[in-house]
Amino acid sequence: MSPSPLPSSSSSPSPLSVLELAPVVPVVVVEDLADAVPLARALVAGGLPAIEVTLRTPVALDAIRAIAEGVPGAVVGAGTVISPAQVTDSVAAGARFLVSPGWTDTLLDAMKESGVPFLPGVSTTSEVVALLERGVREMKFFPAQAAGGTAYLKSLAGPLPQARFCPTGGIGPAVAPEYLALPNVLCVGGSWMLPPDATASGDWPRVENLAREAAGLRP
Repeated sequence: MSPSPLPSSSSSPSPLSVLELAPVVPVVVVEDLADAVPLARALVAGGLPAIEVTLRTPVALDAIRAIAEGVPGAVVGAGTVISPAQVTDSVAAGARFLVSPGWTDTLLDAMKESGVPFLPGVSTTSEVVALLERGVREMKFFPAQAAGGTAYLKSLAGPLPQARFCPTGGIGPAVAPEYLALPNVLCVGGSWMLPPDATASGDWPRVENLAREAAGLRP
C-alpha cells in the first residue's frame, strides 16, 4: 500500500510504514490476558515496538486494548484479520496496523477504509499484481517458507520492484537474515523470541533478551 501515517499517540511512534519500525515483527498469540502487558513491555524493551497480536484467542482484542493503553512505545496491531468485522473491532480496540493471511476484495476494502496501515497476505505473483493494481505496495508474504522462501521473493524483485514484503511463516533466527538481505523485504514476522516455556513461566527477561537479539538481525 502507499504508506500512510499511523494514528498519533503520546506514547508510541508514528512512522509512515509499519514495515520500517523494526527488522522483526513479533507474532503474538495471547492465551492469558494477564500476560499481554508484561510480554509487550519485554518486546519493546528489547527493541521490537511493532507487535502483532493474532486474533486466534478469545482474549485477543482485550490484549490489544491492554497493550495500547498500558505499554508506552508499543505499536500494537491485529493479525489473522479475515473479515470486515474484525477490522472494525481491532481498530476500536486500539490496533494501529492490520495484518491478514490473505485477502479478498471485501476484506481489502475494509482495511483500506480503516484509516490504519495494513499488510494483506499474498503467496503468488498474481496476488501481488492484483494488489499493486489496487494501489497496495506493502504486503505480507505467507506462508513464507512453504511458499518458496527467499528464492521466490528474490525472483519477484526484478519484475515487481515496487512491492515490499514482510515474510511470515516458518521463519526463525537462522533464516531471518537471508530474508532481510533481500531488497524487497523490509522486515520479517516470527515468534521465536516468544518460546512457550518462557511465556508460560513469565520469564520476561528472557523474552527481552531474545527480542534484543532479533532487533539486531538486519545485515
